[in-house]
Amino acid sequence: MQLVERARRILVVDDDAHILELITTRLGIAGFDTRTARNGNEAIHALAEFKPEAMVLDINMPVLDGFGVLKHMQANGLTSKTPTMVLTARNNAGDVSKAVQLGARDYLSKPFNHTQLLQRIGRLLARPRAAV
Repeated sequence: MQLVERARRILVVDDDAHILELITTRLGIAGFDTRTARNGNEAIHALAEFKPEAMVLDINMPVLDGFGVLKHMQANGLTSKTPTMVLTARNNAGDVSKAVQLGARDYLSKPFNHTQLLQRIGRLLARPRAAV
């Protein structure tokens, strides 16, 4: 009997519908199982329900921004379980430092290269899968 490996789960969080579609389409073509969230509160709910193996997270969002999501993850021990790449138009050293201090493992600025995005996601996932 051959075991079929399930697709790796990626949560994509951004308030821009075009960016969400672009990233989820690219990740879907690459074989990932994706879910989306349009703000930080939706992201926190999706973290609990979808249990992603990695997350792509925007900083500038309504309701709860990306830093708020990272603070929630840090407070609840989720940063090691869900490696996170911040993908944002904000590109200053203070934001990078704050994101990393809050547990982000990578930081990519918009606009981004699709190949680079997939390589960075691969690095986030370059660890053993957690038991489900």
